[in-house]
Amino acid sequence: MSINSPAGEELSALIAAAGVNMAASGSIPAIRRVAIFGGTHGNELSGVFLVKHWLKHGGEIARPGVEVRPFITNPKAVEKCVRYIDTDLNRVFDSQSLSSDDVGKLPYEIAQAQKINSLFGPKGSKDAYDVILDLHNTTAHMGATLILESSTDDFNIQMCKYIQKSMAPLPCAVLLIEQPGVKYETTRSIAKHPIGVEVGPQPQGVIRADILYIMKIVVQYALDFMQYFNEGIEFPPCSIEVYRVLEKIDYPRDDNGDLSAVIHPTLQVRLARLAA
Repeated sequence: MSINSPAGEELSALIAAAGVNMAASGSIPAIRRVAIFGGTHGNELSGVFLVKHWLKHGGEIARPGVEVRPFITNPKAVEKCVRYIDTDLNRVFDSQSLSSDDVGKLPYEIAQAQKINSLFGPKGSKDAYDVILDLHNTTAHMGATLILESSTDDFNIQMCKYIQKSMAPLPCAVLLIEQPGVKYETTRSIAKHPIGVEVGPQPQGVIRADILYIMKIVVQYALDFMQYFNEGIEFPPCSIEVYRVLEKIDYPRDDNGDLSAVIHPTLQVRLARLAA
């Protein structure tokens, strides 16, 4: 696999995946255990709604030969409808946090991360879940975006390509977060093939039917791909365009650090790409 970055200050790059055929090569084992995470951020309600729905109606996400487990990752934050209680759950799946033994004194999300790691990991081990789909919302007007953590994961690149083709003509961008300064230790990173699903715009603490529908079909297409992959269907070599964060630009501020400008009305609802 290769990655080629365009010259200049472009936000996009092309990454390519080798063809994958589980039955032919065996280089990538069949997918047997999949988790769908909702509520990593407790006020991003599309994933919370869908996970709770699928806990009651699991037949919608059932696939032959695959255990699909919906799971609310941050139940206390969901109950209070806040992003997190003590610290961001989506940033604490590093080795230090996962191995801390300061029992009784750990921030809630670090204790929860250790629990999640014991259920779906351990991270980096052969026993970790094959795929985790981590569901997020954003206030950014970005539609559906898939978040990749590695440009060398052939399986995930092929899955992103399949989802994009299946969703057309609806757009579905891919954000790559592997570079230093951008990559963080996500909740989904305990899986062998982690994928973030980010859909917006949606205000925090609100559910929009159109955003919910987009998130639902992204998950369904991802599960379809896994089923076809397990059945030995060949996926030829492909390439996808990905977006990368080059820098973060703050709002203009005055000498006291207060905002001195806001987004212009003509730009406010234009399509944006932004990570969770």
